[in-house]
Amino acid sequence: MYDPTRLAALVAVAEAGSITRAAARLGYTAPALSQQLAKLERETGTALLVRHHRGARLTAAGELLLVRARRVLDELDQARHELSRLAGLSGGRLRVGTFMTAGTHLLPPALSAFRRAHPDVELSVTEYVPPGGTEALAVGEVDLALTHEYVPGEALPLPDGVRLEALLTEELVLVTAPGHALSAGSGRLPLAELAGQPLVSMAPADPNRRAVEVALAAAGASVAVRCESPGYAVVCALVSAGLGVAVVPEMMATGSVTPLGIRHLEPPELRRRISVAYRSGGGTPAADTLRALLRGAFARNPARSGPTP
Repeated sequence: MYDPTRLAALVAVAEAGSITRAAARLGYTAPALSQQLAKLERETGTALLVRHHRGARLTAAGELLLVRARRVLDELDQARHELSRLAGLSGGRLRVGTFMTAGTHLLPPALSAFRRAHPDVELSVTEYVPPGGTEALAVGEVDLALTHEYVPGEALPLPDGVRLEALLTEELVLVTAPGHALSAGSGRLPLAELAGQPLVSMAPADPNRRAVEVALAAAGASVAVRCESPGYAVVCALVSAGLGVAVVPEMMATGSVTPLGIRHLEPPELRRRISVAYRSGGGTPAADTLRALLRGAFARNPARSGPTP
């Protein structure tokens, strides 16, 4: 019988496209993950991956096993969830860390489902600016945390004893004031078209701002940051008022309380990966149950992307 941990490693590599990115997602080092994959190949008696200069891809055998692996992992997730329900979870407390977007758009449905199944568990939610949630998890302030990272971007090291499980990936999109010339059209807007535009952006050290500026420079689009704000909600409000344009996660754009023009970008390389952070040694039954609910809702459909032209 194949080890579920190794099957999960295969799924992670298939979704991430490289061993390095998959290792970061799972909280392993790349060599450790490679060892798990090598053991799986020995168990199956065939090559499952082909490594190349840009990452790794699955062989035909790997693709075949991937389909079965996802089914096995889904069944195990369901079993864990059902066993947790059987255990009762009739008391105790579940402390959840989140960041603003996830706390607004992703966490409420999962917590609502959790509450219906386990009404006696006390719930608390605390907001952190990533990577604050993973740090709070490491020191025991919360039992589970939602966090994010930008792709491409510099991967931040995880605290000891903390692992990440990717839930979904969303594109970063252009937002403008309603009626702005750049918001016209249904196709993707080349990044080079942003040349000369006044930009509303985050603080200089923010990972999103660095990723956006690198991508714009590579596309030959020279822009000037005319206004800075520490939060996406304010960035969107400033853009709506005509102070400039901005590049923000799609969920922030579509959920903005102020009217905006929205345009998907070409190439669609700027993304934000949202993950659930958990303790590698095993969490409480309540934390494991909520993680299973989040995984069931988002992780098997991990990409949110805009329309093609």
